[in-house]
Amino acid sequence: MSNPAPEPPKGRIRQMRQAYKITKRTDKNIGLILLLWLLLVGGVVAVAALFFVGTETFGIIMASLFGLLSGLLAVLIVFGRRAERAAYQQVEGQPGAAAGALQMLKRGWDVKPAISFTKNQDVVHRVVGRPGIILVGEGNPGRVRGLLGAERKKHLRIGGEEIPVHELVVGNGDGEIKLTKLNKHIQKMKKNIKPGDQTALMHKLKALDAMRPAAPMPRGPMPTSMKGARKMMKG
Repeated sequence: MSNPAPEPPKGRIRQMRQAYKITKRTDKNIGLILLLWLLLVGGVVAVAALFFVGTETFGIIMASLFGLLSGLLAVLIVFGRRAERAAYQQVEGQPGAAAGALQMLKRGWDVKPAISFTKNQDVVHRVVGRPGIILVGEGNPGRVRGLLGAERKKHLRIGGEEIPVHELVVGNGDGEIKLTKLNKHIQKMKKNIKPGDQTALMHKLKALDAMRPAAPMPRGPMPTSMKGARKMMKG
């Protein structure tokens, strides 16, 4: 039996192509928008560079190069932001959407998806960072608040009075955090504990997690879409 053909490597260009297709579904004018950014930023930088390098042949070449590189950088920045926004829009309301978004938090945050759940796909996720313990619920607001309350009591026993426990509900209702603003909201929360205390807390929480049943996370498009956008932004 012959060996199957190896899967082609997922390079930078392929990642960007996939992210572009995802973005195009909701951002129909993304191609035109990126072209305008390339021309506008590239043109402005090229004209400005001419004042420093002169209008001789070499100066024109250097100014054009500076303009092209600046325009491409602007395109990558704008594309990354719009790709991430499009990924949020396409999966908002899907089971597991909040978990996928939380996984995009940068270094310094420990994310534990689905520490508590119901058969109706109401889920509580946990984030540990400098603000303390952050419990994030998604699903039916009434049911998920009950889950959050139960998890708050458990985590207060682990962290004690020194470690704050915050509760967030993802949704579009009053007192809820929109999915598109979830990570920014968490990153702006007040820092209450030191890095050393955060590490010690994470070790304590492992004992609590070891007693939990395995969580069947609902499958949805969020992990694929969101991670694709994040990979494209990081390179």
